[in-house]
Amino acid sequence: QPHTSAGRIPTDKGYRFFVDTLASPGPLDSARAQQVRTFFAHAHGALEQMLSDTSHLLTRLTHHAALVVGPATEQATIRSVQLVALSSRIVLAVTVLSNGGVERHTIELGAELSEEQVAAASARLARQLVGTTIGVRPPALASGDPAVDSLVEAATAGLSPTGHGSEPIYVGGVARMAEAFDAVETVRSVLRTLEEQYVVVSLVRDILDRGLSVAIGSELGLEPLASCSVVVAPFEVDGEPAGSIGVVGPTRMNYEQALASVAIVSRRLGQRLSEG
Repeated sequence: QPHTSAGRIPTDKGYRFFVDTLASPGPLDSARAQQVRTFFAHAHGALEQMLSDTSHLLTRLTHHAALVVGPATEQATIRSVQLVALSSRIVLAVTVLSNGGVERHTIELGAELSEEQVAAASARLARQLVGTTIGVRPPALASGDPAVDSLVEAATAGLSPTGHGSEPIYVGGVARMAEAFDAVETVRSVLRTLEEQYVVVSLVRDILDRGLSVAIGSELGLEPLASCSVVVAPFEVDGEPAGSIGVVGPTRMNYEQALASVAIVSRRLGQRLSEG
């Protein structure tokens, strides 16, 4: 780990030299590894909550601000879809996506439907949508029962990807940035940048596109982050790219620990989402 005990602060090139001499990410220490195991053993619920919680896990492991960029919903394919009658006039549609997400929405019916009609609509919906992309709505085929067709149409309309076009981003531990820098203006400029979702997503994508796992200071190409380093890794769901995670901290960060943390969390997150 680079240090300043000699009275000189390493330059970006000095940190780059150090990072390049590191082997592939090493193992986490036993305490942090246990934190990761415990987290994913109990990680359940909606995709959004899991990604948000993962950003906080990364902060606890590294003591830096953490980023989790999730998959764009409109790119996900539908694994399964089911309609469940909650009453004779209310139906719950549950859709499981390839990115690990689960979408639920209720449908209020204009007239009462029997359980058999709901089951028929559910089966027709599954045949029509499973394996398709959520952003593409295939034409519906008439079943001969207007009530069933109306329910299928309402359930399909509820899957509109409107508002899901860009990758969602979750930022945890921003308060850590205030502890990392002495200059108040540096803290402010870093926090302002982290609030700009498009900038952060583009930054992470650019780092990965350059084949890097670490970008240091001026390598980031953003003046407000000139005193920062970013450590990133992609994660996959069912073997397909699904998103990325990373940490943001001062250039003097513990790179070995950050690389190990990001590597294991990205791998475990992808495994957890693949399990559904």
